[in-house]
Amino acid sequence: MAIYTPRRLWPALFLTSLTAIVHLGAQSGSVQLPTGPLKFGGFAATFNADGSFHLEGWGWPTMNGTWKLQADEITLVIGDKPPKGCDGPGKYHVRVQDQHPAFDVISDDCVPRRMILNGSAWMGAAETRVIPGRHIVTTSTARPPKTAEPGPAGANWPSFRGTDHSGVAQDQNLPDKWDGKAGENILWRTPIPGLAHSSPIVWGQHIFVTSAVSSDPHATFKPGQYGDGDASEDRSPQKWTLFALDKKTGRILWEQVAYQGAPREKRHMKSTYASSTPATNGRIVVAWFGSQGVYAYDLNGHPLWKVDLGRLNLGAYDIPTYEWGTASSPIIWENLVILQCDTQDDSFLIALDVETGKQVWKTDREELPSWATPAVGMTSNGPELVTNAPNFIRGYDPRTGKELWRLGHSSKITAPTPVYFADQFLIASGRQPERPIFAVKAGARGDLTLPEGKTSSDAVLWSRTARGSYMPTPLLYQGLLYVLNNNGLFDCYDWKTGEEIYRQRLPVIGSGFSASPIAADGKIYLSNEDGEMLVIAAGRKFEHLGTNSMGELLMATPALSEGVMYVRSAQSVSAVGRKR
Repeated sequence: MAIYTPRRLWPALFLTSLTAIVHLGAQSGSVQLPTGPLKFGGFAATFNADGSFHLEGWGWPTMNGTWKLQADEITLVIGDKPPKGCDGPGKYHVRVQDQHPAFDVISDDCVPRRMILNGSAWMGAAETRVIPGRHIVTTSTARPPKTAEPGPAGANWPSFRGTDHSGVAQDQNLPDKWDGKAGENILWRTPIPGLAHSSPIVWGQHIFVTSAVSSDPHATFKPGQYGDGDASEDRSPQKWTLFALDKKTGRILWEQVAYQGAPREKRHMKSTYASSTPATNGRIVVAWFGSQGVYAYDLNGHPLWKVDLGRLNLGAYDIPTYEWGTASSPIIWENLVILQCDTQDDSFLIALDVETGKQVWKTDREELPSWATPAVGMTSNGPELVTNAPNFIRGYDPRTGKELWRLGHSSKITAPTPVYFADQFLIASGRQPERPIFAVKAGARGDLTLPEGKTSSDAVLWSRTARGSYMPTPLLYQGLLYVLNNNGLFDCYDWKTGEEIYRQRLPVIGSGFSASPIAADGKIYLSNEDGEMLVIAAGRKFEHLGTNSMGELLMATPALSEGVMYVRSAQSVSAVGRKR
């Protein structure tokens, strides 16, 4: 059964008056419905005075038919050539407030019609939606230490996908085989309460992970490859928690409940309320819990500051009633904590002072919801902050938030993080039909959008369509670009030219892939959602070296440090390494 957000009647200003009002029903208090063109999300509709209606949206079947109203119940019947399963009528409660009709389903077996209309609130096609200003509140309680916690050079994995967001760490000497259930080459395993898809990070002798601990003991998520856009039924009070583990033993050193209460947002049935990976610079560790706020601690668990960004509503780009929750992770660059906040309402980038949490800059942007984590590349022309989002992939100056360039023709849903190496950014996304991969030359300026039919330019070194990944971030390793699709297709390209080296369907797929690939010592590690971890030889020829099981669902990207792979599965964090 689909779960929808409560009906929201958007405040709006009319730019032009609506043409006519149809009186629906004769009794006192009956509904009145505008006959002018209406809009809702990515859809347009007209309810004509003669009892006909028209409903359309890009990528959706067009629906033409008739409507009839009895009191506040409207019945819709599609005429010729209805979509599959849409032969019968659909019945809805309809209310109109300030000439904005809203619909709630009574009964409707027509899936696309029900998805569009149930819980929807429409406005005139010529109206401008007024979005209330966002009130951001910062509370600072202490200053972080002046120096970072010491640790071996190259041993830290400080954020999502590690140093420079690369997913690579050399000289690890990981074992060829391990088994999570049997304990083979498992140095330790620590149960972590709650649900989270966030990845572990490492600094010094600390492992940091987040979790949302539900008061409902039956709270869960649904893995697998499916197209349902429903939200989870879990609305129970949660404890959004940051855990610190001892790197050598897995012992929980401390835990801090950052926020406790009912969720301020919904989450997709496949997601969790803690899908954002924390970040650290060795002085502070920052956890972002979406609408519940941003929280900073020192490495001993002492609170430093917190920022309430307000409610962040992310979901389907075309149906605003489908809410999916947040997942983009914070990054720390120099003295800034940078967040990418692309929502159904207002979208923006924000940079917070690492010492106090105070806003340094905020850049508003016209964007659809996005779940991608931004990345900074230190290019020969200076630092560039790159964001992956549906309307445009964009480059910014991370010091000021000023936009430097933009590139169109991305997917309508974006999740992978931009990859940077040697003055080149590689950005992918996997929503049909675009599913692009772009290789963008650092230092470009202006609108880089390719004309129709073009695959490259002076600024876009190469591009491909229908090859981008949906969830996993691509891996650039030893001169080759590896792209892992949710369905187990694994592609290898020359990173400079985009030439396809091979395309291979993996021998073990299971429920699909959400975690991003990582690499070490000539080997690539791919984690499927069932907890099977495939080991692939890096290089121009595909070679499957083996598969090892963790014995638990696995959605998060592992971390690498000092010969150990730290794997965050559905119930625990495990250390995979050779026993000494």
